[in-house]
Amino acid sequence: MNRGDESGGRGGANLPALRGHNDALLLDLLRAAGPPGLGRAEIADRTGLTPQAVSKITARLAAEGLVAEAGRDASTGGKPRTLLRLVPGARHAIGVHVDRDELTAVRVDLAGRVLARTGGPLDFGAGPDPVVDAVCAAVLRVRGRAESETGPLPEPLGVGVAAPGPLDWRGGVLGPVTGFPQWAGYPLREVLEGRLGLPVVLDKDTNAGVAAAPAGPGTAASAYLHVGTGLGAGLRLDGAIHRGARSTAGEFGHQVLHLDGPLCRCGARGCLEVLCLEAVARGDVASAARILGEGAANLVALLDVDAVLLGGRVVDADPEAFVTGVRAALAGRGAGHAATTVTRAARDVAEGAAELALSPFYATPPPFTPRA
Repeated sequence: MNRGDESGGRGGANLPALRGHNDALLLDLLRAAGPPGLGRAEIADRTGLTPQAVSKITARLAAEGLVAEAGRDASTGGKPRTLLRLVPGARHAIGVHVDRDELTAVRVDLAGRVLARTGGPLDFGAGPDPVVDAVCAAVLRVRGRAESETGPLPEPLGVGVAAPGPLDWRGGVLGPVTGFPQWAGYPLREVLEGRLGLPVVLDKDTNAGVAAAPAGPGTAASAYLHVGTGLGAGLRLDGAIHRGARSTAGEFGHQVLHLDGPLCRCGARGCLEVLCLEAVARGDVASAARILGEGAANLVALLDVDAVLLGGRVVDADPEAFVTGVRAALAGRGAGHAATTVTRAARDVAEGAAELALSPFYATPPPFTPRA
């Protein structure tokens, strides 16, 4: 980055956009630092901005209530540095997981901590109108629940909605969801924005699942495998969520493992999804985990991912069995696969959906292009 003034030495026409990027960059750093915070000199060193630029930006963020002092660090002979921290409660976002038979909504602060949660049964097959009504009611409940516990809150930054795919995340339009073709072409994002009066980002449930686990050191490439009413994958490649040019990346459950096997609801035979879920239905968790592991091993061989995260209600019912089974399948493919870590996802899809709504606030690019 440039070590000029806050504009980075660029022309004035680009200043507002660059200021927004630098603000987001600082907020992202402070979020990662947690309560201990960072000193201005360390922020300048990590961002490439001058100390003067950092002082201007942090003063502005402090005036907005987003940044506060976190005390002073231990002196090493000179004047102790003043540390700065993110104020998590200054802003909030909402995440909604629309599954085929249930709905979950959460409200989170800027650190991603859940302040309120609600949920209940849902009939996705009932069609758009009742599902939209259920989403709006859940958003209102989770907003009210958070406010009743913490006092009045600012307007949410936005709402992230995670739904079954396929879907067009850029356009905010659902595709022919497997088993529910009546949803094809429905502009869910636009409808919800009109009802809620808030920015909405729509993405696949699996992409929200991988968004719930931000990339860290050694995990630039990772996969989130979701086993619930369906089976899919969210991919993070080179540190960013990979959706593909047509938003169809991650249809992990429809790789064929058994030629001429049982019919899958996608129309093919012997898909990973139908084999795994049939094993779950007959109570054979060990076989389900082994089948999931073989599919995961194929994915690791194809993309060389560093980490595999497991989530969804089926995994949550017996996480140890699934983690053990997937690890064993990877180990059986050799040393290269055995080096890939396998863990249960620490956060759920609804929390990941909230992360998608938070992402424009930080240094990562927005998950969609907001309309004017």
